[in-house]
Amino acid sequence: MTFSSLQLSCFFAMDDLLRAVKATKDIKDDIPSQIEEGLYLGSLEAANNKTLLKSLNITHILTVASSFPPAYPNDFTYKTLDVHDRADVNIAQYFDDCFGFINEAKRTGSVLVHCFAGRSRSATVVVAYLMKTHGMRSSKALNLVKSKRSVVAPNAGFILQLQSYEKSLPGIGARTDSWWQFAFGSWLRFS
Repeated sequence: MTFSSLQLSCFFAMDDLLRAVKATKDIKDDIPSQIEEGLYLGSLEAANNKTLLKSLNITHILTVASSFPPAYPNDFTYKTLDVHDRADVNIAQYFDDCFGFINEAKRTGSVLVHCFAGRSRSATVVVAYLMKTHGMRSSKALNLVKSKRSVVAPNAGFILQLQSYEKSLPGIGARTDSWWQFAFGSWLRFS
């Protein structure tokens, strides 16, 4: 059975809608979650909470979603990426651009990275950022982000891209868990 591009487009549009409805039911928040010094993750509601953003010294807002224009263009520095929350979207192509924006923001203030619910797209960017800047494996970075924001749940395609990205990072992708367990497990037994 094959599907036409129109059928696939309708399927993905419906999937986007269902994920958005579920996210809206699961989380109603306007408070961003601090992931580390100068880096916050949140929802569209958080991005519209101007008073709180100012109190957190957030100077930059990275929007990783489609169709959300800047709410306060005179008050914050924005970067907006038109990204859909679908497994077939190549979110990894935006990582370096996002990391540059995040680093620029952290030099002068703080940054909020958000999508609609702060669950999938923006969370994927934040996880990848932690992997790159702290040399973390995808699973460790994802667990850290989930510990700060429990609703985080990147879609299956984004998870695969994070795992692939991990393999491309120097010093992370080259090592294997079994080698590290062997090397450090033996060392720990003898010390």
